[in-house]
Amino acid sequence: MAEASDTAPAAAPDISTMSFEAAVAELERIVDHLERGDVPLDKSIEIYERGEALKAHCEKLLGAAEKRIEKIRLDREGKPTGTEPLDPE
Repeated sequence: MAEASDTAPAAAPDISTMSFEAAVAELERIVDHLERGDVPLDKSIEIYERGEALKAHCEKLLGAAEKRIEKIRLDREGKPTGTEPLDPE
């Protein structure tokens, strides 16, 4: 009985405030729950929609993290001289 409430949108935390790790953990629980196939259709739709929102949140957080990653520039002797964006656009 507790597992069903773990994935219920009403009882779950606001996705926009979740850390990446917490969002992925909840998304994994949702996938496991749906794969078991023991959830009524209405409930399956609810938790699937929450899973989609969690996936979008994770993608947003990953995108932000990628923008913050920098590549270290080296001089001819191999000594660090500064940083630059990892994948400049």
